[in-house]
Amino acid sequence: MAEVTIVGAGATGCTLALLLSRYGIASTVLERRTDPLNHPAAHVINARSQEIWHHASPALAEQLSALAPPAEKVSVIRWFTDLSSDPLGDIDLLAFPEQVERVQSHSRYLISHIGQHQLMPVLWDALEADPHVEFRRGVNVRDVTMTPSGATVHATDLRSGTAEISSRFVVGADGANSPVRAALGIAMRGPVLANMGSVFFNAELFTNGTRPLLSWIYSPAFCGVLIAHADDDYVLMTPFLSDHQEIARDGRAFWARTLPQVIGKHVPFRIHSTGTWTMTSQTAETFAKGNVILAGDAAHRFPHTGGFGLNSGVQDAHNLAWKLAAIIEDRAPATLLHSYESERRPVVERFAEQSVDNHFRLDEVMAGLAPGNRALARVTHAFAQPVVDRLPARIVRQVADALMNLAMRPTAKLLGDNASARGRRAAVKSRIPAQLQHFASTGLEFGYAYSGTLIRTEPTPQPMNDDGVVDYVPTTWPGARVPHAWLAGDAVSTHDLLDLRDYTLFTPDPQAWRTAVAPTMPVTVAGLEAAIASDRQQVFDLFAVGEHGAVLVRPDGHVVWRTTADATSAAAELERTVSGFASSTAKEGAAP
Repeated sequence: MAEVTIVGAGATGCTLALLLSRYGIASTVLERRTDPLNHPAAHVINARSQEIWHHASPALAEQLSALAPPAEKVSVIRWFTDLSSDPLGDIDLLAFPEQVERVQSHSRYLISHIGQHQLMPVLWDALEADPHVEFRRGVNVRDVTMTPSGATVHATDLRSGTAEISSRFVVGADGANSPVRAALGIAMRGPVLANMGSVFFNAELFTNGTRPLLSWIYSPAFCGVLIAHADDDYVLMTPFLSDHQEIARDGRAFWARTLPQVIGKHVPFRIHSTGTWTMTSQTAETFAKGNVILAGDAAHRFPHTGGFGLNSGVQDAHNLAWKLAAIIEDRAPATLLHSYESERRPVVERFAEQSVDNHFRLDEVMAGLAPGNRALARVTHAFAQPVVDRLPARIVRQVADALMNLAMRPTAKLLGDNASARGRRAAVKSRIPAQLQHFASTGLEFGYAYSGTLIRTEPTPQPMNDDGVVDYVPTTWPGARVPHAWLAGDAVSTHDLLDLRDYTLFTPDPQAWRTAVAPTMPVTVAGLEAAIASDRQQVFDLFAVGEHGAVLVRPDGHVVWRTTADATSAAAELERTVSGFASSTAKEGAAP
């Protein structure tokens, strides 16, 4: 029997299984689909996710990062009235070389644009090849029940019929409509913001110029966003109000009629797939019941504006993996898992807040020219009321279509060559730079931090620039991700030196600390010797503990304690810190 059953083989579930495998821990992964979903969902893969996959397997991380196009091919975000017309304005994410160089110094990886339809086959192949993972496709979960020794998943297996899978822990990583969450009776809290329809298609667009990563389109005939993928593939999205509208009832017919209006009547295209989804900002009322834990979209859902969804699920898996391993290997009691929700909930709520802010901030670009996303959210809420369901479908469809057409009509004021239209286009262009937070959030990508019983907090706030969204300030502030730096030897990253099970103590004075650390303490000492001698002071400044201090980091790379004192002076405090975490574990969940 596997120690862990993971329901859902999305990015969250795959990451958790692969991280557990590093400890030799067996898991069973249950996936309702038999093949990876070909209709792209996420496409923003941040550097932190790639770092986490590197922890699971450097070879896997390199394979995934190789899927990404060069940064200069996906750096432009544009606004249009029509794809064949001059753009209203744009944001070039590579326009400021100093900022780009700064971002490149934060990690061995860069934020990348990899369609989920490209990502998932690689992750599924990794599951199939892993000897510690039993990957079962075509399994539909019907219920989850608690047992004295853990939990049992009740499912229907396409191969063997009814199945019961028991394990010590069950992790529901089964998406926004999670059957595991439903079985536990856990509600989601938060608003529905919009209903979205999308088409995944192939066409040769932008043949005479830059191919934008994102193209925001505002015209009297269509409002939405076009996302560029590899091999001349694209996803085009637009909102709708009712399931009675054609986009929801017959997506292929809707998009076959709509695509020529958007990309040009004489541009050949091939539709791969269509779909609909609900844009929400919702968080589960609790992330766990007993030994059943929720992760990824099963625990939290965000608008797509910001790219936090998939990436936050990968972070959930990272936070869970070392804690589950410590419990399963009898190095910590099960109460260690109490820290999962207390650490992750504030982080995902901050991501949700930023995603919603991004979604509504888009209204500023077209102020006075379109009702915007706030109005869309209000009308979407109205159409979700029970009274609407009692109306004839034909009436609901006609009203919904009429409202959408009415909302798009004012964008016609942008068209033409008269002074008024030129003035409005100039005003739109002037408002576009304020959208940068939507597309560049390095501060949140690397700067999210934890607090609680596993962290020796400090009274000073975490260092950050402005609101901590766009710019990341590397720091060893307790709770933060330990900074990346290249160290001597084989030019390894600080992240490569993290111990799988024990704390890692980074210090410029490793010999003194190795002498001071008791052999019984679960601490591995790592020296901060820069790969390039001239960078020595830069590394010392990065870790901010002087030439004799130390930074204590847990297995997932988050700082738990630091000191500027030398080993002789601070060894006792280090021992109290580590033993204090251990003694508090049984009460609240703490220590590896």
